[in-house]
Amino acid sequence: MNYPNHIEIGYSPVLDCHTSHIAVKLTEILTNIDRCSGKELEKEAKFLKNGDAGMIKMIPTKAMVVETFAEYPTLGRFAVRDMR
Repeated sequence: MNYPNHIEIGYSPVLDCHTSHIAVKLTEILTNIDRCSGKELEKEAKFLKNGDAGMIKMIPTKAMVVETFAEYPTLGRFAVRDMR
């Protein structure tokens, strides 16, 4: 994660996937992961800070179609960015 502050549940960034740009809401932080070893550090973390890696659950505010990376790599990539 490259963000100056920390993110927590309720954070609403924009998800860019191919030509879609949809606001999403962070609903759950599943795990905080060590970036070097890939091992899980904390389950159900309260926040992620700059430099952290984690598994999160986010819900789009509008319907969107996303291909799986395994089936269509060029359409299965995404980026999450701040709305500001």
